[in-house]
Amino acid sequence: MVTGANGQLGREVISQFCKNYDVIGFGKEELNITNEDEVRIVINKVNPNVIIHTAAYTSVDGCETNIRLAYEVNTIGAANVAQAAGDHAARMFYISTDYVFNGEKELPYLEYDMTDPLSIYGISKLAGENVVRRLLPNSTIIRTSWLYGHGGKNFVNTMLQFAKDNKKVTVVDDQIGSPTYTADLVKVLLELIDKPGGIYHVSNTGSCSWFQFAKTIYKEAGSDPELVSPCTTAEYGSQAKRPKYSVLAQSELERVNIVPPRKWEEALKAYLGKESAND
Repeated sequence: MVTGANGQLGREVISQFCKNYDVIGFGKEELNITNEDEVRIVINKVNPNVIIHTAAYTSVDGCETNIRLAYEVNTIGAANVAQAAGDHAARMFYISTDYVFNGEKELPYLEYDMTDPLSIYGISKLAGENVVRRLLPNSTIIRTSWLYGHGGKNFVNTMLQFAKDNKKVTVVDDQIGSPTYTADLVKVLLELIDKPGGIYHVSNTGSCSWFQFAKTIYKEAGSDPELVSPCTTAEYGSQAKRPKYSVLAQSELERVNIVPPRKWEEALKAYLGKESAND
């Protein structure tokens, strides 16, 4: 069973998992995860073995002004799903974020490093992690970063449109992370089905700033990368604080003999159709 089935990650989960599993997906129109009774009724009916919980309120700045909604979806919604999963002895996968860290470390974050989120989004997602782990000790927490995929609003699609229009853009150059293609994340999810629960970091390897990422997207789209200018986070003026460095070490994947995803540059080319998605 997949929650958030109409989002870019939910769609990719269904697309890949349906080749080997019976999959049923629920978008927010079919399942309101903030309604405990509704969640229990739906999960009773489906009786899943595994629940992949991709539903989330992911607008980082939006969470700052819609605090109640952030907690209702990212924390209480996760708790409702976990509680119902426990009633059916179902395995639960909770998709979390690199924004649970404060970005002060300057080295890739290990799975059990201390968390210290800077934003309501990060705080609400960490609270979701904690409640899922408390209710379901065998659950799997997946922290990922800078996610993009087909059929969703994301940074890559926005920059592609700007590049197509040869638009000048200004992008922050003092936040470092790892862009992650949903197809590569879901490949690892498939491998984790048979692995022990716990916290896993999963992202494409390598790192860059949002500015470097944007320049690469412009270049791959055949537009002039010089149309992309750098600025600081302070100059850009976002509502939510973001970690300045949130690269994720993937030591737990390696511990269970799973090869981390390919480099972010290769994944971007695959997403843009410039090479096979299986390369």
